Amino acid sequence: MPKLLLVEDDMQLARNLIRFLSSEQYQVTHAAGQTDALTTFQKEHFDCALLDISLPDGNGFAVCSAIRSQSDTPVIFLTASADEANTVAGFEVGADDYISKPFRPRELLARIRNALRRSQRSTSVLSCQNICLDQSKGVVTKNGSELFLSALEYRLLLVFLTNKEQLLTRDRLIDELWSVSSEYVSDNTLNVYMKRLREKIEDDPQNPRIIRTVRGLGYKAVEA
Repeated sequence: MPKLLLVEDDMQLARNLIRFLSSEQYQVTHAAGQTDALTTFQKEHFDCALLDISLPDGNGFAVCSAIRSQSDTPVIFLTASADEANTVAGFEVGADDYISKPFRPRELLARIRNALRRSQRSTSVLSCQNICLDQSKGVVTKNGSELFLSALEYRLLLVFLTNKEQLLTRDRLIDELWSVSSEYVSDNTLNVYMKRLREKIEDDPQNPRIIRTVRGLGYKAVEA
């Protein structure tokens, strides 16, 4: 489950975002100010940081600078300060994205996913059990032998390997496939591609060991 650091002093907005993002399978840690944010970031690893600019004891620019000095964790500014100067300043201190309040929750979700995806691309080779996916070459192998996947099969496997050990709902997988397909992706379409992918990567597709079904919830790629 991806871990997010939310730095926001508006407590009502923070509660709403925590509730929404938690329902989308994100683990959210909240900090209400600059000092709290910096202390929290020092103690824990986060996959992405969501920062307000105006904070009661400082600002999001300082938090972003501190994060960027220590890691490549993606940073997204959430702010009512949508003027050009603030936007430029945000990018200059290392922000990956910028979204102005008020924003639609689904838009924020898409931006988080894009930031995580870009971050994960820095790791070129992904693996799970005997399956290896080399993003720089676009090659998938099983026990060292190349597998030939369609574009959507490759995309589906990439989503699983970049979210290893995390529950992925059917809706999330449909959204991911739809984002790279020029055609509508239905629930039945997902069934077809899951079946095809398992036939290629699993030793026994009827009893999958790499991509497991979590009954009533979705799927999960596991190491063992």
